[in-house]
Amino acid sequence: MQEEVEQELFREVLSSFEGKAEKLIPILHRVQDNYGYLPEEAVSPIATFLSITVGQVYSVASFYDEFRLTPLGRNRVTVCRGTACHIRGAPQILESMEQLLEIKDGETRDDLEYTLESVACIGCCALAPCMRVNRDVHGEMTLDKVRGLLSVADDGKRDD
Repeated sequence: MQEEVEQELFREVLSSFEGKAEKLIPILHRVQDNYGYLPEEAVSPIATFLSITVGQVYSVASFYDEFRLTPLGRNRVTVCRGTACHIRGAPQILESMEQLLEIKDGETRDDLEYTLESVACIGCCALAPCMRVNRDVHGEMTLDKVRGLLSVADDGKRDD
């Protein structure tokens, strides 16, 4: 698999860049756009291409929140933890989702069906507490409403 990823990486991404270290972030963006995350198999070829260490690639990739080192699930469940949502029960909503999905905040299930994440604010404070399943925002959440959302996500929607 390493060789296959490396060949695709050079063909799809690296061939359009100069091998200069200052191109690391744009390259990481492009790789993530292609794969949906930064696969481990891509790190070494990137480092070699830019004449930097693998550690330097990981250092940048792990510093910025926008980069993912693991794949996303087919369904993204995002719980708002902003002030309004927090006051109205977001911690309990998040805990309930963790139990139902059997993963913690920031994790993806092994079957790649769900990714659970919390964010500082979804921007729907009037609907607090709220969460998003793929592209659909759900407001005024209660623990009872949480259970019904998983069937919504199973309809095959995906936030691409």
